[in-house]
Amino acid sequence: MSIPSNDQLMTALATVVDPEIKRPITELGMVDHLEVDDAGLVRVTVLLTVSGCPLKDTIDRDVRRALGAVDGVAGVELTLGAMTAEQRAELQTNLRGGQAPKEIPFSQPGSLTKVFAVASGKGGVGKSSVTVNLALALAKAGRSVGIVDADIYGHSVPAMLGIADHRPTQVESMIMPVPTPSGVSVISIGMLKPRRDQVVAWRGPMLDRALVQMLADVFWGDLDVLLLDLPPGTGDMAISLGQHLPGAEVLVVTTPQEAAAEVAERAGTMASMLHQRVVGVIENMSYLVCPHCGPDHKLELFGNGGGERVAATLSNRFGYDVPLLGRIPIEETLREGGDSGKPVVDSDPGSASAQVLVAIADRLDSRGRGLAGRQLGLTPTARF
Repeated sequence: MSIPSNDQLMTALATVVDPEIKRPITELGMVDHLEVDDAGLVRVTVLLTVSGCPLKDTIDRDVRRALGAVDGVAGVELTLGAMTAEQRAELQTNLRGGQAPKEIPFSQPGSLTKVFAVASGKGGVGKSSVTVNLALALAKAGRSVGIVDADIYGHSVPAMLGIADHRPTQVESMIMPVPTPSGVSVISIGMLKPRRDQVVAWRGPMLDRALVQMLADVFWGDLDVLLLDLPPGTGDMAISLGQHLPGAEVLVVTTPQEAAAEVAERAGTMASMLHQRVVGVIENMSYLVCPHCGPDHKLELFGNGGGERVAATLSNRFGYDVPLLGRIPIEETLREGGDSGKPVVDSDPGSASAQVLVAIADRLDSRGRGLAGRQLGLTPTARF
């Protein structure tokens, strides 16, 4: 049996992808030492970005598996080290491609990432649940998806994805979003707090700084879609979003009741004032299927027509079509999925609510990825 060459071993290691950065460890300079002796024993040292890397067990397993599959390898002796400050700085420069550290990649003219801000006029309409399930549905369709939990005071996205106790890895001044089993990458202010129960009590400037940090200091890679879960209402965060991501498109979430619909219209109008396009309305908690009569009998617990009203009002107000993208029913599995960290799109894909959410994601995904039709965030001031 022949002994494999270093080139063969490096080719095998190139199949090992860092679970946070989503690039081969060979490209990231993580393979520090590699040799094989005459007996076929491979000795390799892999440098983690930080010594306490939360996913080091995954890297350990994948490296051993990749090298063990090479013909002629009799065993693997793996040492996990940690990068020096200089190596992390070099990695940061490499990942950013020479960009300025505070540059928001999604606001650049050449960005192909579709950015959807999920907004609502009031709290309690299920905006975070909609965001999480849309993200998972898009990921299931093969898209690279990220979520920014920009609801600073009510950050519930990590818990809904089962990663409430996870913390992002930091490489110098750059932060890695927390990966999930579904492939969706997430960052939330809740992950940056020292304690999960700590209260965030910030005002305008701090909120703006937090948003910029989650957009600019986080290495997102090449995303197809970025979803932002905004705080309810028309406050500081909505204004900051309009300033930093003028090309973001807005999804307005409401419930059927009159009170929710009225304030949802304000959220949509706020987006338009900031030169962002409202691409659709989603009505949540639309109805409850009668547990006795079946799907033909729908109990409209919160009234009806709210979503249609918001869509019609915003279409008339803006002069372009703002469609009602879907009506999501009330289901126990939808609530249970959010509580257990297993969203309904994953836990019960055959349920009525999951099917509606997937259909909405398909409509958003069908709009494609490109610069055509992209909002520029400009307002004409004079005729030529």
